[in-house]
Order: sequence, then structure tokens, then C-alpha cells
Amino acid sequence: MSALSIDAEIQQCLQLLEPEDKKSVLSVIKAFIKTKEGFQAKRLTIEQYNKELADAEAAIDAGNKITQEDAEKQAAAWF
Repeated sequence: MSALSIDAEIQQCLQLLEPEDKKSVLSVIKAFIKTKEGFQAKRLTIEQYNKELADAEAAIDAGNKITQEDAEKQAAAWF
């Protein structure tokens, strides 16, 4: 499927949505863009990656962690 046909199909679908649904679709699109930009800007070397893992494990060992319930509450606040 070509990019032009995808764009045309997206336009057709958007016309069928209510304004609130369009806002939701827009937030998803923005999230995709933000994720891509963030991923490209933050490429890590294997050394950086391993250091982040070691730092995270040390933080967990030191008791710096939250419960699943608290993590879900924090994540819900993002949206």
C-alpha cells in the first residue's frame, strides 16, 4: 500500500469520527511521533545500556522501587 493511498484512507476514516474521537486519534499520532523522535535522539551504546541496567538494579537493591499499583496510578496520570 503506497503512502498516498494510506493518507487517503486515513482522511476517509477521520471524516467518520466525532470530534472527541479525532482528539484521541491525534494524541496517538503525537505519541508515535514523540516516541520516534525520542528513540532516535537517545540511541545508547552497549556500555551506556549496561550502565543503566546496573544502576537500575542497584536502585532496586537499595529499596528504591514502587508497587505495581503505584506504577499504574502514575501511568494513568500521563494520559
